[in-house]
Amino acid sequence: MMLALTLAASHALARRLPAPGATSASRAGAVALALAGLGVTVAGIVAFRRHRTTVDPRRPERARTLVTGGVFAVTRNPMYVGMVCVALANALWTGAWAAVVPPLVFVLWLDRVQIAVEERALVTNFGAAYAAYAARTRRWLGWRSRG
Repeated sequence: MMLALTLAASHALARRLPAPGATSASRAGAVALALAGLGVTVAGIVAFRRHRTTVDPRRPERARTLVTGGVFAVTRNPMYVGMVCVALANALWTGAWAAVVPPLVFVLWLDRVQIAVEERALVTNFGAAYAAYAARTRRWLGWRSRG
């Protein structure tokens, strides 16, 4: 739902504010970013399904398994990383700088509201195991130094 609102807001801003417009290169980059985002999202969903745990972000307390391998070794939130990539790709596709504002707001909402709720549920469900995972894996992207 929030992703759909983000995409719609980006298009609305792109239509209303002057912009240089999209180029074939920016559109190619948008397609590549969207495909990468979809790939990361699907990898996260498949991992959750394989471990028979909930994919529903509205019910994080239903998580049965702490998934830490595969794409979850790179980010604790691959589905959200993927959605943000799709939202940024959408903004890039429009060719309007203003279209980037809704994806940035989306990231802030995810980071401060949605992920915070999920993390509280994961701490409740998995305690020290989740704390150890969070200590070694970034919320968004990248590996932590282990030295």
